[in-house]
Amino acid sequence: MDAKIRIGICGYGNLGKGVESEIAGNPDMELGAIFTRRRPVESLNTRTDAPVVHLDDVMDWTEKIDIMVLCGGSKSDLPTQGPEMARLFNTVDSFDTHAKIPEYFKAVDGAAKEGGKTSIISIGWDPGLFSLQRLYSSAIIPGGTSYSFWGPGVSQGHSEAIRGIDGVKNAIQYTIPNMAAMERVRKGENPELTAREKHTRECYIVAAEGADKNRIESECKTMPDYFADYDTTVRFISDEEFEKNHSKTKHGGNVIHHGKTGDGNNQMIEFSLKLDANPEFTASVLIAYARAAHRLSKEEGTGGAWTIFDIPPVLLSPANHEELIARLL
Repeated sequence: MDAKIRIGICGYGNLGKGVESEIAGNPDMELGAIFTRRRPVESLNTRTDAPVVHLDDVMDWTEKIDIMVLCGGSKSDLPTQGPEMARLFNTVDSFDTHAKIPEYFKAVDGAAKEGGKTSIISIGWDPGLFSLQRLYSSAIIPGGTSYSFWGPGVSQGHSEAIRGIDGVKNAIQYTIPNMAAMERVRKGENPELTAREKHTRECYIVAAEGADKNRIESECKTMPDYFADYDTTVRFISDEEFEKNHSKTKHGGNVIHHGKTGDGNNQMIEFSLKLDANPEFTASVLIAYARAAHRLSKEEGTGGAWTIFDIPPVLLSPANHEELIARLL
């Protein structure tokens, strides 16, 4: 039997906890260690007995971890942490600031090649599974138009971005799709829709005592790549209300592609997700691509950064090629 893939978790927020729980459902994997910036590391209340290691000591683990799953935030953590870790480990991450993915890819690609490592970036459901669906749809119906709708639900990346504002104690952000716009797309109207016309954003914020709420609201609503292009509502609430009404992480969305084939026949492709726990589902996607990264890392010439577009699906499954053909094809 092959040795288990040793997974490291870098960052222990909601996503890191999701990765920790999902490893248990993958018998070809084991949790090697959890890496954190917190001090003391003993204060981290983990769900397993895996070692907890401060990030300052990560160099001691380069031979003990096969794949490092990066669970930091896309706004503040991954732009620096992604390339740094890619020099030392094979990595998988869920960098999700769409507009900055090209520059992030270049940074990670250079670092991974320098270190002789394999990194798969921007893995999750969007970017990730939705990206793949957009590619499939546009290749199959090249003259069509793709639309992506998210929610209603909690965006981890947007919530993390709000929590990075000075004076914010806690925050959660809900992405709300415009259902009328979605129905126009499903009817084949092919409307031209701006970001503002497709979604609204609702933010619930617990402010630190004495914090300037007007400044917090202004910084949130004008934040580029996150809120500036949307109608955004900000509501300030108490710790108690946050815990009572905003502790769930449901999310989901739809990719809809409409176009014509042949003699003008209408064709529509739709891919949807309905998620009770966004971090756990994203963690599940990361774990599957961690398996692919491990397999790729064993092959010559695979160093550098990869995206979901580049990964053969057969590398994701613990089943072998023959089993997949017999069972799923």
